[in-house]
Amino acid sequence: MRAIDRFKSWIGLDDGTSVAAPAPTPAPATPVREAAAAQGGGSGGTSSEKGWRPLSGDGLSAMNDRDLAPMAQDRMQKLAEYLWQSNLLANRLVELPLAYLLAEGVTLQCKDEEHQKLLNAFWSDPINNWPLKLAPRVRALGLLGEQCYIATVRDGDGFVRLGYLDPRQIATVVNDPDNPEQPIGVVTKRDGRGRTHKYRVIVLGEDADLFSANTVRIREEDFTDGDCLLYQLNKFPNGSRGRSDLLGQMDWLDAYDGFLLDELDRIGYLRAFVWDVTLTGADQATVDKFEQDFVPPQPNTAFVHNDSIKLEAKSPDLQAADTTQSARLIRNHVLGGSTTPEHWFGGGGDVNRAAASEMGEPTFKMYSMRQGFLKLSLEEIGRYVLWQAARTAGKTPDWSDDRWQVTAVFPELLNKDVTKFAAALGQLVQAVTQMIDAGLMTEETALKIVADVAQRFGQDFDAKAELEAARKEHAKRKQARQAEDNFSTDDSDLQAALDAGATGVATAVPSEGASA
Repeated sequence: MRAIDRFKSWIGLDDGTSVAAPAPTPAPATPVREAAAAQGGGSGGTSSEKGWRPLSGDGLSAMNDRDLAPMAQDRMQKLAEYLWQSNLLANRLVELPLAYLLAEGVTLQCKDEEHQKLLNAFWSDPINNWPLKLAPRVRALGLLGEQCYIATVRDGDGFVRLGYLDPRQIATVVNDPDNPEQPIGVVTKRDGRGRTHKYRVIVLGEDADLFSANTVRIREEDFTDGDCLLYQLNKFPNGSRGRSDLLGQMDWLDAYDGFLLDELDRIGYLRAFVWDVTLTGADQATVDKFEQDFVPPQPNTAFVHNDSIKLEAKSPDLQAADTTQSARLIRNHVLGGSTTPEHWFGGGGDVNRAAASEMGEPTFKMYSMRQGFLKLSLEEIGRYVLWQAARTAGKTPDWSDDRWQVTAVFPELLNKDVTKFAAALGQLVQAVTQMIDAGLMTEETALKIVADVAQRFGQDFDAKAELEAARKEHAKRKQARQAEDNFSTDDSDLQAALDAGATGVATAVPSEGASA
């Protein structure tokens, strides 16, 4: 069974659309398309084969060509979940970045001790439980393109708990009419009782200070079911819905899966054989009688016959070429689209250690960019926690103050080999020192050059401030050494005086046996 057939049976095609397979019945003169595509919103164009279309389906909504049509958005999310569960290649494309981003855990930190206690309580709360829930949430963010958390603030102390809104339950994300880049509300699909919910998207600040009067009115009158935090990936600035990381690769992931399943069938055919029996000089009645009575010999048994019977085992000769290169071509097309090196998925090829190290750099740049997005998202959540506690206490946060700044600390993406940088740093220090002594470079410029290399070790500092601090520390050490030297000199003089006094006393004492 092809991968797409398994998917059709999995989802039951409850949205009434066909998916990436030929129609089981003759196609109509005009293939059935989505309403949005019929209005000119499709991005994939019209297929030359009636009844066929890509797995990812038609493209964009006619109302806003920066977003997928609602039916296409639903299909994308279903396909992303299905491919992650059933397609090994798709699963690795999701799980490998997740491991690099979160394997050692993430923490929220703040310089202020009281604020740090609030963040710790929020992070480890039994309901929030971010250490346990962060990985599934980040996985779902990449698969579905969106994450939405319903915020509940406790009366009395402003403690924040976050609930989860399934992105597949989101019907619409409403953007600010005066600033289409800013989402202001989330509308859910109808539940079993026919109800919808409208949540106001949280923005850190008072609405009157951030939005126009018209937007403030919309948020107050229309979105009255609570507040939510919304984070979206792979969208245009003025788009309203996020997209899956797998969206552009769905067709190729399905093609690769189908290709491997077809290869299984071909391998089975190549291993099959039939018994070919030749009866010399027999008429049709004899042949029919032999066919009825013939029992194929079992392994390790004998087949006794005379020279009028010939028995041969024959296998099919399909004349099929080696398909390794075809499989590699499709696989590398998918891996290249996700900026994943081939040798990360079992295809070593001619890669050596040096080449593998260089090939991984673009991948880690992509991971670093995703890590930056997650970092900003978690830091905003942390500031929201502090903001709610401050509002309850009647305080106003000063976001320019370091006491209110929240830092999300992620693990290092890669264990750095700092050996070559350490050697380069030693040579660099020696070179800039010589240039300073020769009067060819200022100390501040030299320190800036050293700082560029120090960043490779994870150390980032301001050269001017570091130079001033180093001079002060050097002066203190110099004074301390002078004080030690002075103390040592005084101590030696005192010891010499004591030694001289001890000698004089000894001389004045009469020797044993002398008269008084």
